[in-house]
Amino acid sequence: MIVVMKLDAAEEEILAVEKRLKEAGLAGHLIRGVNRIVIGAVGDEREVIASLGLEIMPAVEKVVPIMKPFKLVSREARDEPTVVRVKEAIFGGDHLAIIAGPCAVESLEQVMKAAKYIKAAGGQVLRGGAYKPRTSPYAFQGMEEKGLEILKQAGNEYGLATVTEVIDEPSLELACDYVDMVQIGTRNMQNFRLLKAVGKVRKPVILKRGLSATIEEWLMAAEYIMSEGNDQVILCERGIRTFETYTRNTLDLSAIPVIKDLSHLPIIVDPSHATGSAKLVGSMSKGAIASGVDGLIIEVHPEPCKALCDGPQSLDPQQFTALMEELKRVANAVDRKLSNGLL
Repeated sequence: MIVVMKLDAAEEEILAVEKRLKEAGLAGHLIRGVNRIVIGAVGDEREVIASLGLEIMPAVEKVVPIMKPFKLVSREARDEPTVVRVKEAIFGGDHLAIIAGPCAVESLEQVMKAAKYIKAAGGQVLRGGAYKPRTSPYAFQGMEEKGLEILKQAGNEYGLATVTEVIDEPSLELACDYVDMVQIGTRNMQNFRLLKAVGKVRKPVILKRGLSATIEEWLMAAEYIMSEGNDQVILCERGIRTFETYTRNTLDLSAIPVIKDLSHLPIIVDPSHATGSAKLVGSMSKGAIASGVDGLIIEVHPEPCKALCDGPQSLDPQQFTALMEELKRVANAVDRKLSNGLL
């Protein structure tokens, strides 16, 4: 349920409601919006709502049961969209953020080259995998801490925020010392222990949709993170497994308006992993912007033919620069802001 407070509620009145919720065994999460203040109550509320007497407390406007299984991520908990800011990148509102970089950190030279072109083209966040959970145990698994050091160095050099995937609690703890954002990959979307750990850190997190996850399962994974106190969650649609074989996955662009209707969280799209083909990235990126997405995460490699993983889906710097110019025109057409970069 959510407890809607009066806009003029004093701090001690808010604390009194939170105390009553805690005494009833419910965790209260304060959400301060532009038009209202609400307290999301999480826990087994079925037998305690009537006995709490919240609606007669002087600063309480109303108590609203939330029927959906996801509580804190729902539109019922927060009317206005959540906007996540990471340095110059703004996810949500009328802004579009562009994340770009190689699938895996391979060397300092590789990441520095990628960062230079990404910044010049207008990207705001540098991505790079230091830990690579691969299908084959014999595939390149990432440079781990050395990769994190390289990512941080490149981000500092070109003024870009940085993001990398974490795969377990030790990698999360280490990554938090180096990057500005963390990412939960598709294979770990329902790694609930890791989701709880990410919920306890105060860094923005990108949560990718699982390979065969429903939208509800995806939102419930986000609920795990938010229930631990981290409300800086960005959802990422990266394609789902279907019977189709001509693309790596099937990009579900319909998920964008559905998420916008169900949740206040920002959503981005990964057209590179969705399609598995560089020649399809442009059209899917433009389609995502037209569908209302809040950002894109695009794979860019200085020399895709030499990439240690996912070369066929990576754009080279020239392709990325040309695509960014096209994306600016689409963004303008739907009244969204895409920043311009200068070398």
